[in-house]
This record gives sequence, C-alpha cells and structure tokens, in this order.
Amino acid sequence: MTRVLLLADTHLPKRARDLPEQVWQAVDDADVVVHAGDWVDLATLDRLEARSRHLVAVVGNNDGADLRARLPEVATAEIGGVRFAVVHETGGKLGREARCEAAYPDADVLVFGHSHIPWDTTTPRGLRLLNPGSPTDRRRQPHCTYLTLTARDGALSDVVLHRLPARAE
Repeated sequence: MTRVLLLADTHLPKRARDLPEQVWQAVDDADVVVHAGDWVDLATLDRLEARSRHLVAVVGNNDGADLRARLPEVATAEIGGVRFAVVHETGGKLGREARCEAAYPDADVLVFGHSHIPWDTTTPRGLRLLNPGSPTDRRRQPHCTYLTLTARDGALSDVVLHRLPARAE
C-alpha cells in the first residue's frame, strides 16, 4: 500500500507565505508526493524535496528558468502498480478526456493542475484524470484543496479531496 499526496498550483510566495500546516502534515504522512506544477519559487521545491519520502513533480506555466532547469514538463512513475503521468496543463475542459486518452496511452492516472479546479473523471478507456485544485489559491472555488489516495496492486482507493479551512486574507 502506497499513500500518495497530490498537489498543484502552490504559487508560493505569491498566493500565500507557506503551505498550510495541514498540507505539510499530509507531506509527512505520504509515501509519495506528486506536484503538478506552478510552484513559482525554487524554495518550495527544495523544501518539498527535503521533506518528502519521494517526490514526482513537473514544471508549470508560471515557473521560471530556475524551476525549468530542474523539472520536466511531463513526469511518469509507477506507484503501487499504478502507472501515473503528471503534467501541468491539459487544455480546456471540453474534450479533455479524449485529448488525454490520446496523449497518455500508457498511463492509468493523469495528474494535472493549472485550472485550480478539482477534477476527477475516468475516460472510456479507463484513464483516471485527477486535478487536486490548489492548497493556496482557490480562485473561483469555494475552498483551497488537495487530494490524497492509496495505490495498491495496480488500483486506486481512498481518493479523497481535502478542503482546507479559510485563512485570514
């Protein structure tokens, strides 16, 4: 059993000074942390690398040259027998399933970010699309969010979208 934390769009320090303590606790509890881009600062990558048992991460559209030098645009990993692909952007929501199915034929799960909107759908082929939202910038969403799940024997279970408490603005 592998406990996985999914994050995206942390945008530090522009959207918050730090990740919420609840997210840092989830990092400590996870066997694998997946980050789908838009870090904005290198310090967050360094801290997450240092605190994670294993980090799978990609660069986002708001990330500068320093992050681009260290992170790929697409990452893949097998976690608990599940084939994960990670990317920041997948394009608009209309036609997303078909585009992603064609672009990631060898993945069981595609983790993505960019929109800050939580997403959980499965394509006709069975590709699971997961966007954890953002733990620091809810945009038009009612809550800041992140996802946890368990990967075991080639299957996902316990997929939970966590809502973070509102912080003082």
